[in-house]
Amino acid sequence: MFVGHYGPALAGKAIAATVPLWLLFLAVQLFDVAWSIFILTGIEHVRLIPGFMALSPLDLYYMPYTHGLITALVWSIAFAALYMAAVWGRGRITAFLIVTLAVFSHWVLDFLVHTRDLPLIDNRMKVGLGLWNFPQIALPLEAAVLVGGMLLYVAWTKPKNLAGRIAPWAVLAFLAAIHAYALVQPLPKSAQEFAATALASFLILPLLGLILDRTREAK
Repeated sequence: MFVGHYGPALAGKAIAATVPLWLLFLAVQLFDVAWSIFILTGIEHVRLIPGFMALSPLDLYYMPYTHGLITALVWSIAFAALYMAAVWGRGRITAFLIVTLAVFSHWVLDFLVHTRDLPLIDNRMKVGLGLWNFPQIALPLEAAVLVGGMLLYVAWTKPKNLAGRIAPWAVLAFLAAIHAYALVQPLPKSAQEFAATALASFLILPLLGLILDRTREAK
């Protein structure tokens, strides 16, 4: 899953208004940020195989540190703890829970679409429902998660100005456009090229959350 991961970030902002949306956008892609870095540094490994899955050429055969169940729980709690340590005031427990769930939601959504490449322990006991092999299910599911999150966000926030009325739908359209491009883009020349491009997108897209934070506020 790609843009669908931002659905839980938007829903989380609706519940925990004090948590910056840009941080939630980063949180839901934290595993893939780390994965991209680990691919570039040779810590984890992937093969690019055309047609490996209907919607993905990635054979993710070794990623125990970023997408294992146990390590996913550790990443989730650690990231939320770092945020909580840096923030004081009311609602810290709620913020901790929302950030933890935002990070871990990535693993849950990946479980739905990945083939059996998500290890439960070390690089063993791999799971995944493989919905990426069924585009007629995976694509509507991803759209539903993203749009559902945006609808919750819009329902629980209000625009500060005219830009705030337009921004949610502009962000939604932009995410849909880059997802459409990701589905038809040429196969990268190497895993490192794919990882570098992915890392750039994961670090740039939180700016969309910043735009929404600047133009909308909690009701």
